[in-house]
Amino acid sequence: MRVARGAVAVRLAVWAAAMVVAASARPAAAQDIRVAMEVDTTLIHVGDPVAVRLHVDHPADWTVQWPDSLDLAPFEVLRYEVAEPGVSGAGAGEDEAVRSTASLIVTSFELGELELPVVSVAVAAPNGTVRTLFTDPFRIGVESVGLDESGDIRDIRGPLSISRNWWALLPWLLLIAAAAAGAAYLHRRRRARPVAVESRPAAPPRPFHLVALEALDELERSALLERGQVKRYHVRISEIIRTYVEGQLEVAALEMTTGEVVDGLRRAALGDRITGSFGTFLGRCDLVKFAKLRPGVDDSRELMGTARSLVGMTSGGGAPPEQIAPPSEAAEGGPQ
Repeated sequence: MRVARGAVAVRLAVWAAAMVVAASARPAAAQDIRVAMEVDTTLIHVGDPVAVRLHVDHPADWTVQWPDSLDLAPFEVLRYEVAEPGVSGAGAGEDEAVRSTASLIVTSFELGELELPVVSVAVAAPNGTVRTLFTDPFRIGVESVGLDESGDIRDIRGPLSISRNWWALLPWLLLIAAAAAGAAYLHRRRRARPVAVESRPAAPPRPFHLVALEALDELERSALLERGQVKRYHVRISEIIRTYVEGQLEVAALEMTTGEVVDGLRRAALGDRITGSFGTFLGRCDLVKFAKLRPGVDDSRELMGTARSLVGMTSGGGAPPEQIAPPSEAAEGGPQ
């Protein structure tokens, strides 16, 4: 019996050593990846903003794939921004670890003890492996504005009476009289000597095509495509062209669907070629905005050249309509 017990003890010791070796051989990257959510308050009034920060600590060669938008019902997302990764302070021995951060401003118009839901964040390894992290839910109390804890209905108070002390008003009356006398004296002096008035014409408004081209240049210099924010890129370039159409061509494009914009341009007698080019461009943007199409970086940058050509050929100094591709079947079949 003693020999058997000794053999069992030896086997247990060998198994424990093997488990320690396996645990030490686990990849450090999987242990170093963590996500955390910070909320600045636990109690708000209805409609008040709440600041939320999402932190992901990960190795430098891993990439956080932030979603384009977040659904945090019953809370509404007012603002969503992703910052550039920075040095992580997660702990000692992590010199190469970085921290990726996303900042949100949320609010709620519902009352009660509400729960900020779980947020999922995907992190991609250099070899293409994707790991999904989940935050913990967070409870926030939402109260009504001006709540009377007693619950009683009180009578309306009458207007407050203001006690009048005429002697206290005397210094102010003297000050007003002195100011009026000084103003009258200055007015008489100005009328006594003629003053040459130089009339300057008001500055003319800036041409709509210059404003549109500057906005396109600013969008091209942004890092939206490099950060993978393809949807925001297409939403912004569509807004620039719609604003230009509304100012230059007098079609209320910002309040219309793509089909309505095309009808308005057709009524403006721009010709089928130009009208079709605008329809193709806006339809392509709609596919990204509403149909979740995700074109590549090269295709998105090619769209910038199309936008400049549309501005140029309708402002009197740009490319002829023949340089714009005709409407494609994909654009015509997209959401309007």
